[in-house]
Amino acid sequence: MKRLTASFRLLTSTFAMVPAWAQSAPAPAPGSALSLELNAAQPSEKGCRLTFVVNNALGADLSKAAFEIALFNETGVVDRLTVLDFKDLPAGKTKVTRFDLAGADCGKLSRVLINSATECAGNGVEPAACMRALKTSTRTSIAFGV
Repeated sequence: MKRLTASFRLLTSTFAMVPAWAQSAPAPAPGSALSLELNAAQPSEKGCRLTFVVNNALGADLSKAAFEIALFNETGVVDRLTVLDFKDLPAGKTKVTRFDLAGADCGKLSRVLINSATECAGNGVEPAACMRALKTSTRTSIAFGV
């Protein structure tokens, strides 16, 4: 009996040490997603302008969402890594965002890869949710995904 009581105390004290964010941040509900579409790539005065359409169907507002992307040239070589900051993404809202990539040539861009979510913050959203629930698509000839 003493051994059972000691084991129970050890188990309950272990659960008590789990951080509050790990207990209160649920995983995205089945069917929930953060949809990111590469909608257009157009030459701009600075270089190449990428237009994205984002829909937050995670069921919670994101106060901050940013992704590190890798840009591949026409021969498949990584040209650069950069971070795109989508700022706040309200739940259930679709948002269009443009990014001018200085010195990039749209005609030589063959692939855009989402490397990681550098920021993913919101009430009730765990930091890994932005990558785990990410769904990508493209309306361009540029390959886009994770």
